[in-house]
Order: sequence, then structure tokens, then C-alpha cells
Amino acid sequence: MADKDWKKLSDAEWREQLSDETYYVLREKGTERPFTGEYLVADKHGVYRCAGCGQPIFKGDTQFDSHCGWPSFDAAIDGAVRYEKDMSHGMVRIEVLCSRCDGHLGHLFDDGPTETGQRYCINSVAMHYEDE
Repeated sequence: MADKDWKKLSDAEWREQLSDETYYVLREKGTERPFTGEYLVADKHGVYRCAGCGQPIFKGDTQFDSHCGWPSFDAAIDGAVRYEKDMSHGMVRIEVLCSRCDGHLGHLFDDGPTETGQRYCINSVAMHYEDE
């Protein structure tokens, strides 16, 4: 999968590959409803991968319980994500995207409780978990 040019896939190709909810989040920058995601509890030690292209994006040991309604992490895997300024919904936020396929993962906030001070607030539907 790594040799595919993920950034050149058409909307039709993405729709064929993803569920409706995953397409909405990854490709249309949507958000799943709070407290509904599969990965809310920070109890995993493997790797979270982008649901679009499979790129590893977060290690399970960087996840923490933030009680915000979405899975939270204090660090991304080096080079796995990129950032854009998001001024939608009357707010200024930092959008987190997969660096391989440009899929929308969630947002980054600087209010995390760990040493990094970061809280990556990520949609469960934007990821797949894999045990190590």
C-alpha cells in the first residue's frame, strides 16, 4: 500500500474504499459524534494506523484519557501527520492530517496534561488499531 500515490485518488476511488462515515471524516473533514468512537479508552499498546492509507500515526502508549469525547494522544509518530490552520466554525484550530493521504484525522490542542502539553483529539473512525 505504501507505493500507491494516495494523494491522487479520486473521490470515487475513496468512496469505493471507505465506509460512508470514514469517508465523511477523512475526506470531507467531518467529525464523529463525541463519546461514540471505538478507541475512547486508553488501554492499547500497539499502533494506530490511518483508516485511509494504513500509515502508522500514533503509538498506543501515547494515548491518554482526556474525557473530551474523542481519543486523545500526546504525540504523533514522527513524520506521520501534517498540520493546517483551521478557521472553520468560528474558531482557530490546528487540523491534523495524515501526511501520506491528506486524510483529516482531527485537531491538535495545547492543553494536554502530559509533558508534551499537547492533546491530539482524533476521530476513532479515522484510525484502525493494530496490536504489536
